[in-house]
Amino acid sequence: MTNDRTSHSPNRRVFLQAAAVVGATAAIPASRALGANETINVGLIGVGGRCRHLLGALTRVPGVKVTAAADIYGPNLASARGLIDPAGFATPNYKALLDRKDIDAVLIATPDHWHVPITIDACAAGKDVYVEKPLTHNLAEGQSVIDAQNKNARIVQVGMQQRSMPQCRRGYELVKEGRLGQIRKVHLTWNRNADRARKGPQGVDASKLDWKAFLGNAPDQPFDEYRYRNWRWFWDFGGGIFTDLMVHWIDVAHWFLGADHPLAAVAMGESVNSEGVWETPDTVQTVLEYPNKVQVHFEGTFSNAREGAHIVFMGTEANLYLDRGRMELVPEVSKKGKGEELIIGTGRKGQDFYDKPDAELLHLTNWVESIRSRTAPVAPAEAGVSAASAAHLANKALRGGGVAKWGQV
Repeated sequence: MTNDRTSHSPNRRVFLQAAAVVGATAAIPASRALGANETINVGLIGVGGRCRHLLGALTRVPGVKVTAAADIYGPNLASARGLIDPAGFATPNYKALLDRKDIDAVLIATPDHWHVPITIDACAAGKDVYVEKPLTHNLAEGQSVIDAQNKNARIVQVGMQQRSMPQCRRGYELVKEGRLGQIRKVHLTWNRNADRARKGPQGVDASKLDWKAFLGNAPDQPFDEYRYRNWRWFWDFGGGIFTDLMVHWIDVAHWFLGADHPLAAVAMGESVNSEGVWETPDTVQTVLEYPNKVQVHFEGTFSNAREGAHIVFMGTEANLYLDRGRMELVPEVSKKGKGEELIIGTGRKGQDFYDKPDAELLHLTNWVESIRSRTAPVAPAEAGVSAASAAHLANKALRGGGVAKWGQV
């Protein structure tokens, strides 16, 4: 059994139901009043590939100017200077960015283990936050980041963009209308066929990287350029397939079911192609138990992409299929002919990504609109903590003998 340094339980766990969070409209005060046409100045923290991808959408949101960037790796920071306002501020120290009074909000796209510490610091500095998922790196972090959001009256949007996709929002309405009947099982999948576990030169100039700053709250360890580039697959910095991929769809399951966290998890994993390279397995499965006798099954691999990435809600009256570009409502076999089929979207089912809808643009737009209106976004900290908790419980089961129960980890 692998030793897990974050196995302690938090002293208290207080989450809002995901479904209730989506509909929240309580006013949240701003640190400074922003007029409807006033520019929102945004700083970037962690300017790697994911940040640059999001930046393509963020710059299309009206009334936003990217005026600052922070990154611990010199080449990233150098490239960031060409992405921000010419008169902008660039620094290797994110706290120096947070100290600036001319920055209203930050976009955080760092490795997972930095999400909560930087979000807490940003909230305390009076900045609104867009932070990539998974929000937390372990179960113990959840309450602290929720408290930081709420006590500082900040807008925090977690990058679970399915909540802004029109087909997912329509699917939520169908569930609430009772079109599926009783939901007892949910199936999630995220499968790829990609050889991502090859060792070799990573092109990292160690002399231009602040390795100690990268480690943050992780145990001290020698510089490793592979771990720096591929942090998702090492326990100190990420959480493997469950946190990197399952979180997207388990968030949708929590949202639709009004669930907060699983009661128990069973899990297994194998290192099919990544043995001796990654710490986390490249092929996994978990079954999660929820209240009201609901079972949720997730499976993921990097060895076969046939099932792609999607979620299916199995109801007594109908089945609801969703992926990032498509929705299908199909009557249950025993109910054939007694209900209408409803299909939204085109393209091959199960694709990782679609051009339409432009999920990043929709999700970032919702964040900016929330900053202006001071009302809760569609994926606040409570939802991010809730979704990540399922992945953490699955990883507890994976690393601790196959079974984990809520409240005993």
